[in-house]
Amino acid sequence: MNRAQYNARNNQKLDKRTQRSILIRLGGYVLKYWPLFLAAIICTLMSNHLALMGPSYSGDAIDAIANPNGVNFDIVYSNVLKMILCYVVSAILSYGLAVIMINLSQRIVYTMRKQLFEKLNTLPVTYFDATAAGDIVSRISYDIDTINSTLSHDMVQVMASIYTVVGSLVFMWNISKPMLLVFAITVPTSILFTKYRSQKVRPLFQTRSRKLGELNGYAEEMLSGCRTIRAYGKENVICDRFNERNTDTMDAYYKADYYGAALGPTVNFINNLSISLVTILGGILYMYSQNGAVAAGTLFFVSLGSVAKFVQYSRKFAGPINEFANILHEFQSAFSAAERVFRVLDEPSEPADTEDAVALENVKGDVDFEKVCFGYTEKKQILHDVSVKAEQGKTIAIVGPTGAGKTTIINLLMRFYDVNSGEIKLDGVNIRNIKRYDLRKAFTMVLQDTWLFNGTIFDNIVYGKESATFEEVEAAAKAAKIDKYIESLPDGYMTHLSDDGVNISKGQKQLITIARAILSDAPMLILDEATSNVDSRTEIKIQEALSELMKGRTCFIIAHRLSTIKNADCILVLQNGAITEQGTHDELIKQGGFYSTLYNSQFS
Repeated sequence: MNRAQYNARNNQKLDKRTQRSILIRLGGYVLKYWPLFLAAIICTLMSNHLALMGPSYSGDAIDAIANPNGVNFDIVYSNVLKMILCYVVSAILSYGLAVIMINLSQRIVYTMRKQLFEKLNTLPVTYFDATAAGDIVSRISYDIDTINSTLSHDMVQVMASIYTVVGSLVFMWNISKPMLLVFAITVPTSILFTKYRSQKVRPLFQTRSRKLGELNGYAEEMLSGCRTIRAYGKENVICDRFNERNTDTMDAYYKADYYGAALGPTVNFINNLSISLVTILGGILYMYSQNGAVAAGTLFFVSLGSVAKFVQYSRKFAGPINEFANILHEFQSAFSAAERVFRVLDEPSEPADTEDAVALENVKGDVDFEKVCFGYTEKKQILHDVSVKAEQGKTIAIVGPTGAGKTTIINLLMRFYDVNSGEIKLDGVNIRNIKRYDLRKAFTMVLQDTWLFNGTIFDNIVYGKESATFEEVEAAAKAAKIDKYIESLPDGYMTHLSDDGVNISKGQKQLITIARAILSDAPMLILDEATSNVDSRTEIKIQEALSELMKGRTCFIIAHRLSTIKNADCILVLQNGAITEQGTHDELIKQGGFYSTLYNSQFS
């Protein structure tokens, strides 16, 4: 899957079934921690029930004050105290609910982020070829943080709102059914408008998340190439391109937030209108009740306290609906973020080992390529009928022009990709029938693009053999000609390297990776331009070290500096995905073909 195909897939609108699936999956994460969720539900019910009792006590106190026979202060004081107690306990329970939901959301986010990172480590290399690194980082950080915000805050609001709305409706039904008719008009209006608006807003939040991922990917790519950008004086060009993407992202944010924000005020207006109508209708019914036009105990009779209760309950009824409308666009954002996270979790992992896959033991290192054909896409084949035999302990060098397929051979050998046809055998066994872990552990690699992680020099050298002793690490560093530099540092082997070793030179980084390879006891070795970042003098020393390293190991070397492969047992010349020449250095020079021309051009 290439980048264009991935973006097209990521831009697809979700159908209703997919939307329901995402909601169910989010619910599954919540239910995984059901004790906390149950505690949250209990706190919600108790807190909101107590809050709903407050207006009832308030209305009873007003009726006691408005009593034609005089104010009954005992009833007033009793109801006021009960009302205060309800609100105080409700506030305490609300605080406990917030703490529980924060705890619950953090556990869910931890689980999701853990699953996402573990999933990324199982995905095939093709996924990372098709997806920008910044977009992946955006899903791990921004998208999951968006989900966290909704789970920790917005879900509390929704849980409280549902109980408050239902409870208020019950209380209002018991107080006055005629006054409740107002909501028969305003509530459906709010619901229909909210549903219509959310359908318009959801795609905008999907676009917002996608644009942010694209911006992060571009920024990461440009920052990693800052030296090249400055060397060519392209700062202004890069800034202009970044500004274009930044503008697109800003526009996506603006549209999502603008159209999402319009929902709250509109629903708020409808709810305020309903409260106004309730107040007017309640006042009219109260006047008729006071004038005796309506008999006490009948359907249309209301007291002053009843009107006060109903108005308070109507505000409690309308308030959550308004709050829900205000946070609905946050739910849309979280929904889109969850979709992006689940899209990664649903990506097919690297195919599992076959049931009859064998474990490698006592690897000799005999490698056979038998009529191997491969292409990254169906329309473009990279390798055509490649057949190579590398015997145990022999060194195979691969040369050829850029794009000929040299690195592709290594990718197939490590099973980062599988061949389209043909076979690759290790010790006579098809590598597809070998467990991937064992296959990859049989190789150690030194690549042109070095990779060091945030840690000490010692940690980076022992990466491939964590059981190595300090003396073994020193011996490996000495063999790689990096020991004197390391010992000159204030903290020696305990010197801390920043991310990807940016605080040391490229040559020193490559020497450390070579020391890492020397320390490994893998029976096969891959060198891909392993000395490209060192000077000629250091290269000679490294070649001496590598000569010792390669003894007894089957080695595959990709090199443009032909001086590094003169002693190879077999040199393969790869052109347009096919082997056009093969033999020793002397044999190829005598043939006077492409290799001879290439060698003479370097040493003429």
